[in-house]
Amino acid sequence: MKTATPDLWPHTVQEAIAIQNALRDKVITQDQLGEVRHVGGVDVGFEKDNTVVRAAAVVLNFPGLELVDSALARAPVTFPYVPGLLSFRELPAVLEALKLLTITPGLILCDGQGIAHPRRIGIASHLGILTDIPTIGVAKSLLVGTHEQLPSERGAWQPLRDRGETIGAALRTRANVAPVYVSPGHRVSLPTAIHYVLACTTKYRLPETTRHAHRLASVLK
Repeated sequence: MKTATPDLWPHTVQEAIAIQNALRDKVITQDQLGEVRHVGGVDVGFEKDNTVVRAAAVVLNFPGLELVDSALARAPVTFPYVPGLLSFRELPAVLEALKLLTITPGLILCDGQGIAHPRRIGIASHLGILTDIPTIGVAKSLLVGTHEQLPSERGAWQPLRDRGETIGAALRTRANVAPVYVSPGHRVSLPTAIHYVLACTTKYRLPETTRHAHRLASVLK
């Protein structure tokens, strides 16, 4: 699949924040997606004492959620670990993995934040802009915002709010299990994001897209 890989990536925190500030107005949080027949997932691991990013990209058919395509790519780490700026550390390798896919997904679920981010442009939103593919952020932990307590049943959710704005949802994907934090990435609304996350989650807490990508990113080959 095609991606718009930047010619240069930032090397300082100030440069990265400036890029986020420039891109965030391009993020679309209304539905602009067609029929979804394939869903994608991306995740990363690290090798060689955290000097190499190992990125996995997977494609599952939808709604069957069977793995139909996968790719793995590596790239040197060129940006430090800074909360809120993970896309600059991880996306160079993720984009290379996506280029190797033979099936282009109609939607990508990212292991990270969408607009539930201090500057409203987490890794899912950034990836959506660079690929022009609808994306959803599905994070295991809270980065920013607050929410009310959730009921215990699967499918229960509460709005995630920050500075008076709804930026996502805390979503229970499995009864009596800790929620995940869902937010629009790009070209997807919050209700649609919640729908697809639940549709991609079976008997585990995390979507099958994330589980397959994590497995591929974690097992050394």
